[in-house]
Amino acid sequence: MSTTRRQVLARTGALGAGIAFAGSISEIFAGTASAQGLGDGGYGPLVPDPDGLLDLPRGFRYRVLSREGDPLRSGEGKVPSNHDGMAAFPGRHGNVHLVRNHENRPTAAIRVPAVEGLTYDPMAMGGCTALELNKHNRPLGERVAIAGTSTNCAGGPTPWHTWLTCEENEDKAGTNGYTKDHGFIFEVDPYDPRRTGAVPLTAMGRFQHEAIAIDPDNGVVYETEDAFDKPFGLFYRFLPEKPRGGRGSLRAGGRLQAMRVPGVPDLSAVQEIGAAFDHIEWVPVPDPLAKQTPVRLQDFGTKGITHAQKLEGCYWGGSSVYFVSSFAKRSNGSAADHFGQVWRLDPEHRRLTLVAAFGPSTDIQLPGESPDNITLAPSGGLMVCEDGGGAQHVYGLTKRGQVYPMARNRQNIGTPEEPEWGEFAGVTFSPDHSTMYVNCYTPGTTFAVTGRWHH
Repeated sequence: MSTTRRQVLARTGALGAGIAFAGSISEIFAGTASAQGLGDGGYGPLVPDPDGLLDLPRGFRYRVLSREGDPLRSGEGKVPSNHDGMAAFPGRHGNVHLVRNHENRPTAAIRVPAVEGLTYDPMAMGGCTALELNKHNRPLGERVAIAGTSTNCAGGPTPWHTWLTCEENEDKAGTNGYTKDHGFIFEVDPYDPRRTGAVPLTAMGRFQHEAIAIDPDNGVVYETEDAFDKPFGLFYRFLPEKPRGGRGSLRAGGRLQAMRVPGVPDLSAVQEIGAAFDHIEWVPVPDPLAKQTPVRLQDFGTKGITHAQKLEGCYWGGSSVYFVSSFAKRSNGSAADHFGQVWRLDPEHRRLTLVAAFGPSTDIQLPGESPDNITLAPSGGLMVCEDGGGAQHVYGLTKRGQVYPMARNRQNIGTPEEPEWGEFAGVTFSPDHSTMYVNCYTPGTTFAVTGRWHH
């Protein structure tokens, strides 16, 4: 592993730095468990997998839980394509319930099977599947959790142990064969999906949703919008009528607002690590259902609104919400280039801070650019799914600021002459932190990774 590319340089601007941070790296992990130092190399170098699926550090092992095209244990059809966002929930007797997104567009190889009572739009191919595992990570069940949705990318867990799955699509009925409008969030019960059904949470907005995070104290939901081309996405908050009301409470409605950073129309223009902005404003969204105009194009007044390219991962840590801009490119219309940013919003003090920046890239065979799905690790650090060029990794980030490879996808979906590897997605940990679950997007594969995790 290249120390010049992986070394964190908090106070220099040297080229080749993998990630730079504002002040103490512990800021990013506020509220997490105390971590033991992992050293400079994390868990050590990756060991080539003789089966050609997943490279891991020595002492770690994986189990394949589910593969695209295999029969669902429920008998409802085949395991769908395009495994994406995912979360793990506690079950009885140490069992674990996984809810897994399928980012299926109309061209998907294997759709999420339509199931009566769980299907929103019979012409849409996306949705979620739910797995139940015993305490040894052996699958006990696998079934459709919601169907008839489109392009289910990421989402997030609720404090009451349900999953919010997000449609990264804003096609209306009559477009691409759809019979209903898309671009919504849906709630999924991992234990009994029929208790939530297939009901869009319309008050939370209709746009290209990516991920959510919920403030556990007041129930405010933060939402990211993934837009590759200009006009770029917005960062939102949803103020529910029934905060922390439990399963189904978000159907009661609420108010959707978009973040305005005074004087900053495009977050990519901010390049200085540690740059902070006070007095963040929240502007009501004029038309959350985007009946005529996409939300990011609506009139937010003479002061405008703040956009950012590729807003993706989102999580709550300590007293703040963190969100990721996967990359920005001037060639797409961004104000500046970057290889990934992590922003911290402190709601109480209305302060937004750029706490981490990834890149520039010097070797696409190594991790450290285009962060996507992100989760807290047992060590108190982060696990990040990489979605860039070349080899694809799950990489870790310690509280000391070291970046290390945790897993490498070995499934070549290209050719021997021009290899290509699918991205990782949906990284999450079991409730007891003993297992890391992660998806390979294509070919759709869900792994359980165990070993001596640092706590």
